[in-house]
Amino acid sequence: SSGITQSTGSSGINAEYGVPHLVDDLLSSIDQPLKVAKDPKKNKDYLLCDYNRDGDSYRSPWSNEFFPPIEDGNAPSDRMRKLEEQANDAFDVYREQYFDGGISSCYFWEEDHGGFSGAILIKKTGDLKNKFRSSWDSIHVIEVHEKGAGRNAHYKLISTVMLWLQNTRSGSGQMDLGGSLSRQVEKDLPVTNDMFSHIVNIGGMVKMENNIRGVLETVYFGRTLTVLNDVRSLVDLESKKQHDKLSQGIANAIKNKDRTSTN
Repeated sequence: SSGITQSTGSSGINAEYGVPHLVDDLLSSIDQPLKVAKDPKKNKDYLLCDYNRDGDSYRSPWSNEFFPPIEDGNAPSDRMRKLEEQANDAFDVYREQYFDGGISSCYFWEEDHGGFSGAILIKKTGDLKNKFRSSWDSIHVIEVHEKGAGRNAHYKLISTVMLWLQNTRSGSGQMDLGGSLSRQVEKDLPVTNDMFSHIVNIGGMVKMENNIRGVLETVYFGRTLTVLNDVRSLVDLESKKQHDKLSQGIANAIKNKDRTSTN
């Protein structure tokens, strides 16, 4: 295995962020890949997390029902449910465009101290001809406070991306390579009377995950690849000996030719 194995990358997260309860929740599950369930009512997959859980049941963002079924589950208010439906439709399109597949789920709830919060989850897995397996999990936790008679809002976003790769080819050895990285951002943005303007603002901030992906690719995996190339030869020892012997033979032949020419 490489030196990077499902490490917790908490860069940019600290108690000064202003929403420590969300930070603690996020950090507690940061190394846990998102699990998938199917909504039997809508026949659609959805992602599981603490934000749609009530006991041992999880609420589907598509039907707004808990599975396994429970009575009086912790469901969002009508206002949050409308926002949730709009977010799921919007990020379903975003996921298809940017990830070409996968699963997305969005959950929103009102905060006791005012404002509301939400979680946008995206998961994409891959299996390249049964040789390479991969998984992408992104978790975006947002807190929103409306101000100025609802004409503006302050957004606080923590985005965490977990990327995992596994080489399953026989003969080359098994290698697990994974890493996670978190970033945070705060913005004041205008809103209209339409709740969908919040989705537009949040969507623009969530695109930060593309920058996180670039950092993971160039910093973590790029450096690991460099180390592997330095310590692991792609040529077996016997071939290297034959190559060195041939090179030495050519060098000796050139040297002998030079001596003959001089004489």
